[in-house]
Amino acid sequence: MKSLLATLALSTALTLPGLASARPVTLTTTLSNYGGDGAYLALYVTDASGAYAGSLWMAGGKSKYYEHLSDWYRATGGDPAQINGITGASVGAGRTLEITLDLADALFDAGYTLHIDAAVEDMRDSPNEVAVPLTTDGMGKPVAGRRYVASFAYDM
Repeated sequence: MKSLLATLALSTALTLPGLASARPVTLTTTLSNYGGDGAYLALYVTDASGAYAGSLWMAGGKSKYYEHLSDWYRATGGDPAQINGITGASVGAGRTLEITLDLADALFDAGYTLHIDAAVEDMRDSPNEVAVPLTTDGMGKPVAGRRYVASFAYDM
């Protein structure tokens, strides 16, 4: 199951055996005006037991800073293979990161949680900045982060 979920970040439809269906889901992360450099963000999923299930997106391209995304880094051992092909630029204060990914329907209402770790140079790291259960009821409902994320929402 772990390898199945690790492929969820692909921007093309999932075609894995046994996967009923996948659909485009837009993840919208708006940062607060925290007054610092661009934030590195790791978006990843854990299963119902809290075990790492796969990475969805990494905002920030310099791997030397990934260790500051401490929960993600601990779960993956900082393995760059977890994010190959799913990276983008860091996100500036007050800016919005909007990405659309094909996610398996099986992730919703099954105990999976989407997490965002955040780190900003010369400021405090914020592991588990956002943790939101992936549910159909939660779609389109913004949640606030703990330090740098003003709001996060997912929608189909």
